[in-house]
Amino acid sequence: MARTPARPEPSRPRPRGEVLAVLRLLAEAGADRVPVVWTSRELGTRIGVSQQAADRYLVDLERRGLVVRTLAARRQRLQLTPAALELLRAEYHGYRRIFEGPARITFSGEVSSGLGEGRYYLSQPGYVVQFTERLGYAPFPGTLNVRLAGPELRRLEVIAGWRGLRIDGFQATGRTFGGATCYPAHLNGRACHLIRPDRSHYRDVVEFIARESLRELLGVKDGARVEVVVEET
Repeated sequence: MARTPARPEPSRPRPRGEVLAVLRLLAEAGADRVPVVWTSRELGTRIGVSQQAADRYLVDLERRGLVVRTLAARRQRLQLTPAALELLRAEYHGYRRIFEGPARITFSGEVSSGLGEGRYYLSQPGYVVQFTERLGYAPFPGTLNVRLAGPELRRLEVIAGWRGLRIDGFQATGRTFGGATCYPAHLNGRACHLIRPDRSHYRDVVEFIARESLRELLGVKDGARVEVVVEET
């Protein structure tokens, strides 16, 4: 008797849990650092699906920008992208928060002069109203910039997965003003907020806001080192 050919498995959007499971498997194999060489069959065996289904997983992850695939003979070189690591980091922080509570990090850096834009942006009514409602105060019109380097800068990367106090973007006077996220902080023991704009000119500088001028409160000049504590909301 002729056997009826198996129907191909239907294509469907991958639930977040499935995507994270595959990304975690690749990360555990080292694909967060260097390419991992696997066949679709090998991946399928590890996640309990057919070779065809595993191949569709990889095509979908590549389409989303989560995996880089290159052919290597009959196998594939698979490496996770920064976007994939961000997803895994956010998942990690979600579980850590459940079991350990809000996170806190400490670091130090050097006070640095910025581009002078903080005064202009922090004076915009669209921001002032939100700061007052969500932070409980209208900040001094100006930020204190702290420059980081090496391990200090890498330590700050974990904040990307934290919950923060959201400041929404808006339009006014024919311009678009971007959003930002704020996190409770202390600079040399003084209460303030670290503010991370969605769009920033800086790569190695973090900005802080407070009710009053932090430079005057702390009595610091450019080059002075400050100790920082930042907390998740």
